[in-house]
Amino acid sequence: MVTVGGEIDLYTAPQLRNELVESLEAGARRLVIDMSRAEFCDSTGISVLLSAMKRSRDRGGDLELVAPKPAVMKVLQVTGLDEVFVIHPDLDALPVAAGTGTAQ
Repeated sequence: MVTVGGEIDLYTAPQLRNELVESLEAGARRLVIDMSRAEFCDSTGISVLLSAMKRSRDRGGDLELVAPKPAVMKVLQVTGLDEVFVIHPDLDALPVAAGTGTAQ
């Protein structure tokens, strides 16, 4: 699980990209991103999320967003990406990974 906070924009998106790529290179297939602390996400941040989702799916996994705030959710809805990403309303709604007994 990766927790993001503040603004995901041109300046901070590279840090998020690095974090997600490192997770995938370390063997993660399922990327869970806790968005509950992210106040804003611009097109650069959306691009990073889409790229990570593609990389994860190429490895047989997926990328899931958890608890996006209304401002972030609005961007996802306006772009139609709320239909592309798996989005959970909160951490309690996150399904447990098969065979692990804990959420990842």
